[in-house]
Amino acid sequence: MAGRRDGLLNREKSQSLFGSRIVGAVVIGVLLGCIFAVLLPHGLFSSSDSQTIHNLRNRISNQMVSSECESLEQVNALKSDVQSAKEKNYELKKEVRSLMEKLRQAEQGKGHAQEQVVVLGDKHKVGPFGTVKGLRTNPTVIPDESINPRLAKILGEVAIYKEIIVVLANSNVKEMLEVWFTNIKRVGIPNHLVVALDDTIEEFCKSNDVPVYRRDPDEGVDTIAKTGSNHAVSGLKFRVLREFLQLGYSVLLSDVDIVYLQNPFDHLYRDSDVESMSDGHNNYTAYGFNDVFDEPKMGWARYAHTMRIWVYNSGFFYIRPTLPSIELLDRVASRLSSDPKSWDQAVFNEELFFPSHPGYDGLHASKRTMDIYLFMNSKVLFKTVRKDDKLKKLKPVIVHLNYHPDKFARMKAVVEFYVNGKQDALDHFPDGSE
Repeated sequence: MAGRRDGLLNREKSQSLFGSRIVGAVVIGVLLGCIFAVLLPHGLFSSSDSQTIHNLRNRISNQMVSSECESLEQVNALKSDVQSAKEKNYELKKEVRSLMEKLRQAEQGKGHAQEQVVVLGDKHKVGPFGTVKGLRTNPTVIPDESINPRLAKILGEVAIYKEIIVVLANSNVKEMLEVWFTNIKRVGIPNHLVVALDDTIEEFCKSNDVPVYRRDPDEGVDTIAKTGSNHAVSGLKFRVLREFLQLGYSVLLSDVDIVYLQNPFDHLYRDSDVESMSDGHNNYTAYGFNDVFDEPKMGWARYAHTMRIWVYNSGFFYIRPTLPSIELLDRVASRLSSDPKSWDQAVFNEELFFPSHPGYDGLHASKRTMDIYLFMNSKVLFKTVRKDDKLKKLKPVIVHLNYHPDKFARMKAVVEFYVNGKQDALDHFPDGSE
């Protein structure tokens, strides 16, 4: 009993203590309320605090709008960076092209630089018998883009390794021009350019996605270009080509009556100022031979030895941008302008081959004759190749229909024979033009 009583007493004491604590807390709360009422009559959050919150909301909103503007600016900046990168990429491509050209020249012309130093530099001793060789390749000129910035831009986009095929054309040769560029495209030669001599050819090339260049108006050139004969138009090329060489480009000059069957740039030596196809029809006439002239009245001295070679064809030749090459163009153009009746191919060969003699300073240009079975004229094809079973199996690089007036018909027949495999395509044509 005594234990129950003690437990009850303890419980009453703890309840009394708990009640006292509640009363104390209430009293403290009331006192704090009074204090805050006196010190903060406007409450914990005043109107100034509300304004601060409002300002904070506005600031966040402005920051969101600002970030949107910044995003647009960033997009524009990125677009600008992309454009800048494209321009740099274009410049880098040009630089790579230039470096590739230098590398090709370095690989192909091994020893040429050393030979130039040896030949043009200080005097030197002669080496052992059979080891002495003269300089074969003249150095190229320094390019000058200021002479024709528009052409320089076109060549920069079209040429490969600073080499390009160039043809001059007016409306008189439109049909042949189509065969010309169709086969160039089929072979896969991107570095070709048509120099359009009238509006019709310019538009024709553009409509067929053919690289084309129209020269600035030139009365001396335009009159011949629009109304001149084939020979007259052919003579213009020596004036037109000068700018290409001044810009530092090697040119493979082509007439329009040529069918391309392989890429000619894969078959050039590039060791001479001029590398030309020949009008010769066999090894003797194309590469030269000793022609003995017989004059019986001279008795013991009746036989005189002469050196003969058939002319280079001025309708297909590769010319490097060297001083002798440009001098050749200037000489030929000057003679053709002073004597309009002269034939450009005859003048071209005279200036290239005639030596210096009293009253005349010859041209010091190096030259190479192209392989007549790779760079084939139409006399070789129709007089020899088509009649020989072994030669018929050879595939030339180009066929030039220079010996025959029915050029367009024979061009199509060449395509039928070499491209489409029609074995009798050439059979019905005569050897000559009878």
